[in-house]
Amino acid sequence: MISANNVTYRVGKKALFEEVNIKFTEGNCYGLIGANGAGKSTFLKILSGALDTTNGEIVITPGQRLSVLEQDHFKYDSNVVLDTVMMGNARLYEIMKEKDAIYAKEDFTEEDGIRASELESEFAEMDGWEAESNAATLLNGLGIGTEYHYSTMADLDGSLKVKVLLAKALFGNPDILLLDEPTNHLDLDAIAWLEDFLIDFDNTVIVVSHDRYFLNKVCTHIADIDYGKIQLYAGNYDFWYESSQLMIRQMKEANKKKEEQIKELQEFISRFSANASKSKQATSRKRALEKIQLDDMRPSSRKYPYIDFRPEREIGNEVLVVEHLSKTINGEKVLNDVSFIMGHDDKIAFVGGQELAKTTLFQILAGELEPDEGSFKWGVTTSQAYFPKDNTAEFNNDMTITEWLTGYSPVKDVTYVRGYLGRMLFPGEDGVKKVKILSGGEKVRCLLSKMMIQQANCLIFDEPTNHLDMESITALNNGLIKFSGVALFSCHDHQFVQTSANRIIEILPDGTIVDKITTYDDYLASDEMARKRTVFTANTEDDEN
Repeated sequence: MISANNVTYRVGKKALFEEVNIKFTEGNCYGLIGANGAGKSTFLKILSGALDTTNGEIVITPGQRLSVLEQDHFKYDSNVVLDTVMMGNARLYEIMKEKDAIYAKEDFTEEDGIRASELESEFAEMDGWEAESNAATLLNGLGIGTEYHYSTMADLDGSLKVKVLLAKALFGNPDILLLDEPTNHLDLDAIAWLEDFLIDFDNTVIVVSHDRYFLNKVCTHIADIDYGKIQLYAGNYDFWYESSQLMIRQMKEANKKKEEQIKELQEFISRFSANASKSKQATSRKRALEKIQLDDMRPSSRKYPYIDFRPEREIGNEVLVVEHLSKTINGEKVLNDVSFIMGHDDKIAFVGGQELAKTTLFQILAGELEPDEGSFKWGVTTSQAYFPKDNTAEFNNDMTITEWLTGYSPVKDVTYVRGYLGRMLFPGEDGVKKVKILSGGEKVRCLLSKMMIQQANCLIFDEPTNHLDMESITALNNGLIKFSGVALFSCHDHQFVQTSANRIIEILPDGTIVDKITTYDDYLASDEMARKRTVFTANTEDDEN
């Protein structure tokens, strides 16, 4: 168990948390939610001990081990992948290193033998002989094959490093597990594996995530941060949302009834206070009026942007034809003879673990990259707007937000442009901020403003939900559902894919594709996908034996 007792945390004069009292118990998974800036990651750091409280204390049951998903992807670059995972249980890893050092001695003494015996006993109690195979199982489950297990971390790309750090956090059955955005940069298969792992996990989990489907799958409770307080709800994310909305409606209705009662009492008092025969009744009503207290309806700190993609031109029947596209990147054939035809009602989700392949395809279709072989052709009625996964180049300049967006606007009018910025939660004074200093979430909202103002009828999104808070993801999800044009997109948010796409294209490891007109859930449940998962599981088991 881990609990926060009267915890206050201040940044300067501002209190990020004020007298927070909350208890996280064994066998439950707690989703920690709140608007960007509410302090979710900060609270996890306070729980982990990485940050000291201003007042109050964090209490952990004595003897329990706490594990944290680390965010520094370069910290372990000099370590072997398997060793990095096993370092998740620091004491076990210390024993392993000390044992190896003792056995490597040329002058092995009697004292060394006694110490080695003590270490072997503790090692066995900690299930040390299974440590390497357990670490390998975690890596395989997250999609990191055995060919990487004895590589150094420096040899891995960013997405694989994220998976290794996640495996490190999960290793050794920790008593308390703190996960900050564990699904970021994970492919959908790895997310599904993590969901199953956490559902079966018997200890305490506290997780921050913007993935609504993920929270619904794994959470038994929701801890909602708003205005420096944390309110605990039993149930998953959808239950929290319905409960919180019901509570707001009930408070509004109760306040409305109280306001009507107040009005009636005030009218009676005003009418009869000077009437001798009614003076006692008026006095009684004054006392009743003083007792009526309206519920505090403080507005939430959550803010929802308004995302509405309105194409300037209706799309025709001929949208996009892709024929025999192939592309090799750094010696790897990421696209291999890819062909498909897009219809005028299609919203296609590109799925699978081949992140580079998806990005490469989108760059080709957006005109930013040339294919090695094959061709593609957009219909004459189409216009495209592209959301890149890497937006570094887009914001590497000294322009203000208003200047930057005006460059993409068909109407060169500041008032017109600021209207789009206002919808995306950039008030008037924010328009003079330099784009190069924006946060990740602000840059994404700028790109979405750009796509709205371009009024294209074909949208291409490469992981648009990265860096967005829950409110912005919900707004984007709803905006894409309402969009009357066509869309091609990749996204790791299960609910986003399920509710937005009517067609699924999976890019396989060999660069070919599987193309199905279906929803994402139906695609995952299909016999073909079940066979693929069976083969993967069998291969994983062979690797472990």
